[in-house]
Amino acid sequence: MKKGQVTIRDIALKLKISISTVSRALRNSPEIKLETRQKVMAMAEKLNYTPNVVAQSLRVNRTKTLGIVVPQLASHFFASNISGIQDTAYKRGYNVMICQSNENFEQEKSDIRTLISTRVDGLLISLSRETESYEHLQNLIDREIPFVLFDRITEGFPVSTVTVDDTLGAYKVTKHLLDQGCKRIAFISGPEGMYICKKRIAGYVQALKENGVSLDENLIVYSDLTEESNKKLTNQLLGLEEKPDAIFAINDPVAIDVMKFLKSKGMKIPQDIALVGFTNMPVSDALEPSLSTVDQPAYEMGRLAANNLLDQLLDPESFEPQNLVLDTELVIRNSSKK
Repeated sequence: MKKGQVTIRDIALKLKISISTVSRALRNSPEIKLETRQKVMAMAEKLNYTPNVVAQSLRVNRTKTLGIVVPQLASHFFASNISGIQDTAYKRGYNVMICQSNENFEQEKSDIRTLISTRVDGLLISLSRETESYEHLQNLIDREIPFVLFDRITEGFPVSTVTVDDTLGAYKVTKHLLDQGCKRIAFISGPEGMYICKKRIAGYVQALKENGVSLDENLIVYSDLTEESNKKLTNQLLGLEEKPDAIFAINDPVAIDVMKFLKSKGMKIPQDIALVGFTNMPVSDALEPSLSTVDQPAYEMGRLAANNLLDQLLDPESFEPQNLVLDTELVIRNSSKK
């Protein structure tokens, strides 16, 4: 057992029951069987457990403010996330402070430091494309500052996460393109280490495998998500000896850059090459041709992330991290209809 004050987590581990059960038992809740309550009380006495009065007092003296860190404020997807967070927070009596990392790791760390210095009660974080080191998240855990990761997440931390089923979403896209008769489907990913990129590549590979199509590693390329990189990689794919007959882009902004480049080369979409994105930005339906994509419930993602954090703030000792995964919907438009 770790050194320092005994917590209800320690009691739960000893008895192999949930933290919430221990918390209710210590409050003598009738929801918990008498036998279980007696075991919890006995273990608490054995371990010399005493309630954390300081933590309890701090929970009463809150700022009633949540901090939000997102990669881009201009993104419709993240704007929808923020709307879900704000609406939920306001309904439960909280305000929000919003910071933009601008896809920069150092800015992300600075934003988190700034929000902590203003004594926000907890944080909702979507990681930047540059984030590959996570000491700043471990620091939050060490300081017992509650936070929830959403969309751009990393694994391995005892915190709640809210994502969509990126693997299944990518599988749907790839299967759709295969059903359209495409055989050489290129995938333009984001940075190789990014969680959502790994998951979407997994779905893409799974669909190819299940449909008897051999994976060509040359058809998977990694963008830094800038327009220059997206166009350079599209040109690289078109220069292959065996050209792709479809391109699946990691998100709609990348797909739009690809579409512009293909048009500049006189290529017809989808006749010469099919194209699908991932996000379902409002502009996607207004493009010519309209862009096939994957719809993500961005507002719902923000709402669930905020509710999860607020529940944690309400009863931190009994709270247990959750990994919430939302479904996606394939939206088929003209860019992929062969």
